[in-house]
Amino acid sequence: MGQSSVRGEGARERVPRAREHGWDDSLYEDAGTMGLRVRPGSGDGGGSGDAGSGPGHRRGGPRRRAKKSGKGKVLKWTAATVSLLILGTAGAGYWYYEHLNSNLRSGGRSGGDSGVKKAAPNALGNTPLNILLIGSDSRKDPKNVKLGGGKNLRDQKPLADVQMLLHISADRKNASAVTIPRDTIVTIPKCKDDEGNTYPSTSNRPINETLGRGGPGCTLTTWETLTGVYIDHWMMIDFAGVVAMADEVGGVPVCVETGVHDKPTRQVPGGSGLKLKEGTTEIKGEQALQWLRTRHAWGNDQGRAKAQHMYMNGMFEKLQKQNAWSDTGQLLSLAETATKALQVSDEIASVKGLFDLSMQLKNVKLNRMTTATVPTVESRIDRNKLQLVPSAADKIFRMLREDVAFDKNGDPKDAKPSPSPSAKPGPTAAAPGSIGVTVVNGTGSDTEAPIGGRARSISETLQGKGFTKARSSQGAEPRKDSVVKYPKAEGEQGKADAVSVATALGLPATAVRADAAAEGITVVVGQDWREGAVFKPAKTEAGDLPEGSDVVRADEKHCMPVYSVYRWDGKS
Repeated sequence: MGQSSVRGEGARERVPRAREHGWDDSLYEDAGTMGLRVRPGSGDGGGSGDAGSGPGHRRGGPRRRAKKSGKGKVLKWTAATVSLLILGTAGAGYWYYEHLNSNLRSGGRSGGDSGVKKAAPNALGNTPLNILLIGSDSRKDPKNVKLGGGKNLRDQKPLADVQMLLHISADRKNASAVTIPRDTIVTIPKCKDDEGNTYPSTSNRPINETLGRGGPGCTLTTWETLTGVYIDHWMMIDFAGVVAMADEVGGVPVCVETGVHDKPTRQVPGGSGLKLKEGTTEIKGEQALQWLRTRHAWGNDQGRAKAQHMYMNGMFEKLQKQNAWSDTGQLLSLAETATKALQVSDEIASVKGLFDLSMQLKNVKLNRMTTATVPTVESRIDRNKLQLVPSAADKIFRMLREDVAFDKNGDPKDAKPSPSPSAKPGPTAAAPGSIGVTVVNGTGSDTEAPIGGRARSISETLQGKGFTKARSSQGAEPRKDSVVKYPKAEGEQGKADAVSVATALGLPATAVRADAAAEGITVVVGQDWREGAVFKPAKTEAGDLPEGSDVVRADEKHCMPVYSVYRWDGKS
């Protein structure tokens, strides 16, 4: 597909900000509606508490004296003036709000059906929030050709060379970001783009090709299929967008252990052109893009991912220091740039949608923002590509699914499950012998063969517990987590029956899912249950990331090591 299928795509000329149009962005009290609430008496109307001023008059301006005989006319005139001021200012606010909305380009959330469902809410009704951040190498826009070269690539399908999943915990107290390197070999599922074009499933392909096989929605579906994590939204940015956002925040702090110059060499042509002295530098503009695109000087794609995480953490820190979540003027300025720089999934394609999304991060402290890269090794199929380390990848993905923090800085009491709200009495589960159950083997994956006989073994376990109608399926349904699905149309009774099946197998209640496509109660034995008759959940502890994850924490200073060939003395 390429970016052409993302609605509203195309280069847009910069429109001056609202304050350059002569209206005051301080008029808007509630940043949550991005300027839809007006403070009476602001702008040209002055402050109502100033002596010698009133509605419709500038501070310090001449005071209109009303004749006693004309008191009624003056009151009517004053009321009319106030009304015009409020309507005029609100009109400007509405115009600017609509202008920002018109900047946004969007597309469908998902490119296919991964079978992954949204996590069950916690006791307060909140669920984790997962956003897939995509960096596109598209050259369709001339600005991207100017910044990244490759004018011969204008008509080629773009690659998703940056793919990072941002996870915000259900309690909104911690956040984590996980990268899968661009050359990692995966199975790309069947996808459909926004123009209706269908792309068949394909195996052993680099994950960055997903963008050209159904757009960002296909990249999202691939991630869901691979991780078992439901992803709420995607956001995509290109070269020009990176430059604009870095300029908007006034630069992002990064650090190198030695001077670096990512230049062409005899053995390795190309290079980003990045040139920085040893230590910390605030980078912006093209330099920010060079930092994010550098690979040779960092040694490999894993090093590039780590550098990107440093940049992301640096921007997060900068926004916190700028009070970006509470400064209305700053928010409006960011909104102007962000709405032009980003392409987003349809359900957040509005200024309010983006603002509400950003506000989910406002309470995350620096010591609770952690980034990591999924460990990889050289692919057995192609030594120039990578493959995930199964045990390490499964552990990271399980932490995301179970909303386990990547840091150990949380309050211990937060780790304890909140008491569940009082449940309304529901129907009693039917007798085990009357419940039909189909068991499916889902233990296989891209890198591991399914465990033979798992469906038969679990169906026999159920039969031994009284579920005499349990049968195994010859089919396969690979998935990360084990689930018990029941037909959505069967409502509370179907749920009660499914819970009784889950309980018999040791599966938690969170493994029970309503599914409109289910024809009966179905147990899918996932990759997290490869042995044993009773499910035993793997222990996941906060901060216990697998070795090789290249962890970067936002509250700690990290400096990138530089490969010897690209070290720079800061002089030449």
